[in-house]
Amino acid sequence: MELDKLLKNLTLRAKGNRWFRYFTVFCRVMLAFGFIPSGIVKISGERFTALPSNHPLGHYFDALHLTGYYYTFLGIGQLIIAVLLIIPRTAFLGALMYFPVILNIGVLAYATRFEGTRIITFMMLANLYLLLWDYSRLKILLPFKQPKEITTVKPFSNKVAFAFFGGVILILASVVIINQHLYNIRPGNSLLECTNGCGGNKDCLNFCDCIYNQGKPLDSCLAQYNAATGN
Repeated sequence: MELDKLLKNLTLRAKGNRWFRYFTVFCRVMLAFGFIPSGIVKISGERFTALPSNHPLGHYFDALHLTGYYYTFLGIGQLIIAVLLIIPRTAFLGALMYFPVILNIGVLAYATRFEGTRIITFMMLANLYLLLWDYSRLKILLPFKQPKEITTVKPFSNKVAFAFFGGVILILASVVIINQHLYNIRPGNSLLECTNGCGGNKDCLNFCDCIYNQGKPLDSCLAQYNAATGN
């Protein structure tokens, strides 16, 4: 398969350049540290977030906090994944286990219009990069015919590496800009944050009141807001 050969060639050339290797280690460490605090909090039995209970995502975390040893199990799982990511020999297994977890968190964050969607999107992209970094291992899990391995390739030059990093910065900036305009209204992370973003708009203030004071579901408050604004 041409795509398989291309990906294999690209990953091998990237592994021959030290800047790509540094970036890979950086991604592994950052993703690991993204799971360590939340894992410790869950194992300690503490509430995971400072989000108020009436926040759309706060409803979910409150329910999760009350699941007993399942909550602890999730924390242990996150710490195991973090440790696997940090250890070079088990980094691929850690990245593989990380993906369904961060994908689930990402879908949840977007569904509830959480302000942290940008960071979570960065984490998902970094996770995808790590999976592609170990493409030679990943493809074994895919139901495709395994072609002959490529053994020797010319490493990427530093110029290519720096161009790649420039592309990474553009992608991250695009995520921030797209997220900024993705929704016509968000609940923010607190009542104050929500109302501060209203600029005195009555319909927006009613939306914030619907979420935080009345404690209604996000869909109900959005329907009320859209009906008032004619969206």
